[in-house]
Amino acid sequence: MRYASFTNGADGGNPAGVVLTADGLDDEAMQAIAAEVGYSESAFLFDDGPTHHRRIRYFSPLAEVAFCGHATIALAVAHAERHGEGRLILETRAGQVVVDMVKSGHGFAAMFRSVPPQVTSFVDADLDEALAALGWSRDDLDETLPPRIASAGNLHPVIAVRARQLLTDLHYDFNALGAVMARCDWTTVQLIWRESDSRFHSRNPFPPGGLYEDPATGAAAAAFGGYLRALSLVSPPARITIEQGLEMGRPSTITIDIPPESGSGIMISGTGVEIR
Repeated sequence: MRYASFTNGADGGNPAGVVLTADGLDDEAMQAIAAEVGYSESAFLFDDGPTHHRRIRYFSPLAEVAFCGHATIALAVAHAERHGEGRLILETRAGQVVVDMVKSGHGFAAMFRSVPPQVTSFVDADLDEALAALGWSRDDLDETLPPRIASAGNLHPVIAVRARQLLTDLHYDFNALGAVMARCDWTTVQLIWRESDSRFHSRNPFPPGGLYEDPATGAAAAAFGGYLRALSLVSPPARITIEQGLEMGRPSTITIDIPPESGSGIMISGTGVEIR
């Protein structure tokens, strides 16, 4: 099945492959399915545990990833359409993720709590290499949102710019950025422009997945929520939104709830719709 997450229409959001019963599929088979589907990630749910406590794995067209936020939302909506509202406790390769599914005005919405996020400093040489690949300089950066490496299951560097136009006009060196990302084990690079204290715009280059850009990145959004809390850039509990995918023609809205406890996961929510 194919679902788009963080949207109410199949022409928006981030599409994902969804396999609700993956029992009997080995790594090679899941990788082949993900490559055939061709989306940035596909999610595979295993029926080898209690009804509401399940194992899940994620594959991009090129490789397995430890966690994928938008595919989690997509799978949860697909599951809710068949089994109704409820909770899933998912065992991912990044840790345990709790997902709640509820009815919404557009069908079903899902919310997951990420693993506890972590935030570390950039290595200067890696930042300079990434900026060169993006065609940016340090003068382009928003000094109120300093660059950091954030993780909520996968590594997602946060690089914020002063001007919205820098995101709009993004044209980066795919091979050069992909090289530094592979060396540093980054999943996407989260490029940010702040519209207001609670509203941000993002673009997420995704060379490791073989894609120029991801239209909605739930794991990166969770990492960003952890980044804002760790750097005291919000006053938790706080809710913010990320608008992503506009430049790709797949507008997406991700809602982020940031609890005050420093060791707690970040809540990511959104709607989803089947692509027929």
